[in-house]
Amino acid sequence: MQDLQNTNQANSSGAALNLFLPAMSKALITSFSKKLIAWHGLHGRAGLPWQNNLDPYAVWVSEIMLQQTQVATVLERYPRFMKRFPTVKQLAAASMDEVMAEWAGLGYYSRARNLHACAVQVVERFAGKFPNDPVLLEQLKGIGRSTAGAIAAFAFHVRAPILDANVKRVLARIFAIEDPIEEKAVNDRLWNLAGELLPSQAKDMPTYTQALMDFGATWCTSRGPVCLSNNHQCPFSKDCQANLSDQVLILPRKRIKAKSPEFNCDMLLMRSGNWVLLQKRPSKAIWGGLWSLPESSWSARAGARTNDLQSQELFALTLPDSLAPQSLKTTEPLKRGPQIKHVFTHRRLWMQIWELSVAKPIEWGDADLQWVSLRQLGQYGLPQPIKVLLQGLSLIRDGV
Repeated sequence: MQDLQNTNQANSSGAALNLFLPAMSKALITSFSKKLIAWHGLHGRAGLPWQNNLDPYAVWVSEIMLQQTQVATVLERYPRFMKRFPTVKQLAAASMDEVMAEWAGLGYYSRARNLHACAVQVVERFAGKFPNDPVLLEQLKGIGRSTAGAIAAFAFHVRAPILDANVKRVLARIFAIEDPIEEKAVNDRLWNLAGELLPSQAKDMPTYTQALMDFGATWCTSRGPVCLSNNHQCPFSKDCQANLSDQVLILPRKRIKAKSPEFNCDMLLMRSGNWVLLQKRPSKAIWGGLWSLPESSWSARAGARTNDLQSQELFALTLPDSLAPQSLKTTEPLKRGPQIKHVFTHRRLWMQIWELSVAKPIEWGDADLQWVSLRQLGQYGLPQPIKVLLQGLSLIRDGV
């Protein structure tokens, strides 16, 4: 059924493809998958812990973790995550804090929230078994069209295309797609082309999909493709329109991005002996669901804060109004700590840390504000810059 759907989609897209593919490209379509699979047999990556795995759960976790995360990092964290949550049912049964603690340091924390939500959906809607239809997979939380295609191809041998950033670059270069790839019309053309290039045999889908990923990640890279070196001969060197027209480093074209906005905020680092005050961030905020230091609202950066704050001022900025501790007994005056710059995908944040030591922890009456023992910090998901800060201040002990 799925192959029939793909065939119908391919037929309907053929006319559109003919409008922009030169004759040489049309001929390449019939040989593309064979060339790529042959290349993979000689140069593809091997031995990755998620390869050659027909378990859709394992495929899904690896695909989500590999989004916007370097392979070297995933190589370290993926086995640990799978050991902690070996099945989709165990992931669904875990608390969000457990998932966030295991994900801490990987960034893009909406992925972790979506993983948990998706696991719950799979258990509740599909009795703990991932569907093999890409259309159904795409309806699950956090699974886009390309990830759905990868799961279907790897775990179920379904003829479904993928189109991540690496694949877009490969196709834009080989087939000379010169318009910015962010444009919807261009993206639609790329999806049509990706569908046309699929191997005819479903059994070849896992190898082909892995080969396409590997080729974009290791050979047809953004800044150092092999065609610009003498190390290897690209299997598409005589077909690649970007190579033949000397546009390899020009394609794919991207829109010029505006400069990322910069913001300031104040953060309260309150300590009481071996305890530190943490606040759980709202689920839809940046670092959503993680535990961080209480912080003020962000303001557009016009330079670093030059004036010092008093304790009550800082409480008013960082703590809920009803919880500002008027009678808090401090053991030292409020101290200006380091200023930390953190770069997000679309913004930059400058965090001014303020350090305060108090005689004893205060009961806040708020589940999102907790005093956490230094020995238990490893059980909490912390944003990477906050984790680094606490480590630098020797707050994390016992090998955490």
